[in-house]
Amino acid sequence: MNRSITLGQYLPGESLVHQLNPRIKILALLIMLAVLFIVQTFHALIFLLLFAVLLLASSGVPFSYFLRGIRPILYIALFALVIYFFFNKGGVVLLRIGSVTVESDGVREGLFVVTRLVALVLYSLLLTLTTTPLSLTHGMGYFLKPLSYIGLPTDEVAMIMSIALRFIPTLMEESQRLMRAQLSRGADFESGSIFRKAKNLVPLIVPLFISAFRRADELALAMEARGFRLGARRTRLHEDIIAPRDWAVLIFVLAVLTAALALNI
Repeated sequence: MNRSITLGQYLPGESLVHQLNPRIKILALLIMLAVLFIVQTFHALIFLLLFAVLLLASSGVPFSYFLRGIRPILYIALFALVIYFFFNKGGVVLLRIGSVTVESDGVREGLFVVTRLVALVLYSLLLTLTTTPLSLTHGMGYFLKPLSYIGLPTDEVAMIMSIALRFIPTLMEESQRLMRAQLSRGADFESGSIFRKAKNLVPLIVPLFISAFRRADELALAMEARGFRLGARRTRLHEDIIAPRDWAVLIFVLAVLTAALALNI
């Protein structure tokens, strides 16, 4: 697996974060994300970001993985900063270029949005890097279970979400391999206008789709060979038990989030 791709990867470990019940981790992540959108002050947001860094350190996962996970959102963060810096007005004028100004309110709001985005990505990466795809499937299936009463196949939906997440790094690695192969044959993906660049990507997109469909077909055959049937009652090799340690960690997380909300006042 390409080590530069972190989204969807799982890194084995023996840390407390790795050993937590997946349902507790998913629930804690959902609450954290909700609090991240609720807080409106830098004090609370920096507090949550520092808590994320503490969790990352305790997970035993190298920080380089999280830094590579943040890399894909750099363009989004830069675009957001430009929009807020030059189009949000208010406060003290920090920079003037002709009739265009950069004012303090726009800078503050732009930095706040980018910091929140980084925190969201870090918390999400912490979940995927420390939880196996099978555990994620079981955890998501548990929270989707109430929807089964209205006819939604929750187990299948959870499995589809897990497979999609798992195959993101696989497809990204496949696209990089195809791009290197095309470059060795003289393909040019850099020069020319944006329309020419898009046209040059066609030889890359077609084999990538063919490879994705081939992998999907192989996966379907493998699942059928192992007895998978749609709608059948699923069994598990290991029972998904929530231990007292899991409840203690959840209470600790709730206490931290309560403190963050207190700083938001």
